[in-house]
Amino acid sequence: MGREYANNNAFEIKVHHSRPSLVEDPTISTLEQQQRRRNQHQRHETSGGDFKPFKPWFPWLVPLFVVANVVLFIIVMYVNNCPKRSTNCVAGFLGRFAFQPLKENPLLGPSSDTLLKMGAMEVEKVVKGHQGWRLISCIWLHAGVFHLLANMISLLIIGIRLEKEFGFIRIGLVYVLSGFGGSLMSALFLELGISVGASGALFGLLGAMLSELITNWTIYANKLAAFSTLVIIVLLNLAVGLLPHVDNFAHIGGFISGFLLGFIFLIRPQFGWVSQKTCPPGYIAPPAKSKYKAYQYVLLAISLTLLITGFAIGLLDLFKGVNVNEHCPWCQYMTCVPTPLWSCKSPEVYCQSSQFGPQLNLTCLSTGKSGTYILPDDNPTHLQVLCSQLCQ
Repeated sequence: MGREYANNNAFEIKVHHSRPSLVEDPTISTLEQQQRRRNQHQRHETSGGDFKPFKPWFPWLVPLFVVANVVLFIIVMYVNNCPKRSTNCVAGFLGRFAFQPLKENPLLGPSSDTLLKMGAMEVEKVVKGHQGWRLISCIWLHAGVFHLLANMISLLIIGIRLEKEFGFIRIGLVYVLSGFGGSLMSALFLELGISVGASGALFGLLGAMLSELITNWTIYANKLAAFSTLVIIVLLNLAVGLLPHVDNFAHIGGFISGFLLGFIFLIRPQFGWVSQKTCPPGYIAPPAKSKYKAYQYVLLAISLTLLITGFAIGLLDLFKGVNVNEHCPWCQYMTCVPTPLWSCKSPEVYCQSSQFGPQLNLTCLSTGKSGTYILPDDNPTHLQVLCSQLCQ
């Protein structure tokens, strides 16, 4: 039901630095030149021996995102009101904030109907109901407490580091657009069920970290170690998405979007250009012909073109109702690989139903489990989702 999370291991990337050299001006006395050298040495010691051309930002947007996700989850649980819609609620002492029964939602969260009501992504509502806003709203919703905690911890680990380096505007855009890209790819390939979670946006931040390292390759010292660490982290998290009931399409779509956005928003100027701008009077910095290198401009142009084209084609195919799986039958293995331990095919389930007004009673014919639900409408997709969850 929810999207899996992305975690990250902390690592440090060092930047090449060089101190500007003193100009030996014959018009300046030897005593004054010695005084300038002492001042330069004192500045170097005061800064800890490192030249820092990029001023760090104070991170406030990422913590705000975390607070917003937590507040929204509380609101969703208030709207859910488990005691009025289901029996055997978990943590009933919480009143209307109690969780749905574990057989319905093992992540300790609300029902599928509540998530759908609050903005979860469902293809039928996006396409036939013209509710494209769900492609954005779903990244702020979570299926349960475990889902929320995993994603928010990952967001703090990854997002704060990036916001310190690049500021809230760039990282905010990468986060939201990557989440949109993940939702778009998920909607194109997953025709049934609903999808919620911020993991597409989190994978976008990982992708942006990787492309930022590539486009700013020349300013990093331990570049190979950083590159290898990032690639391993990404591959491990994508491998988790190959398990059943995990929306790996959202992960892949978010990662690709973030990877392209990193070339656009996280580009850094050449070190020589920065040194020239920050060089004190009387010192000369290494020459730099332009602010950015030629390959950085090329990567930016290619990424911008691919991103706009991909979003445009994806949206057109989605609202035309194109079945992408027919054109790419092997793509199903990108989100689940069958093994002797599990099957990727959803078994056919059948339920017996009886309805009295908005109250629906379902009984799974294969397991004998029963459940009572409050339906906002007679959407057959809702019935199919509830029956599938009840028979799990």
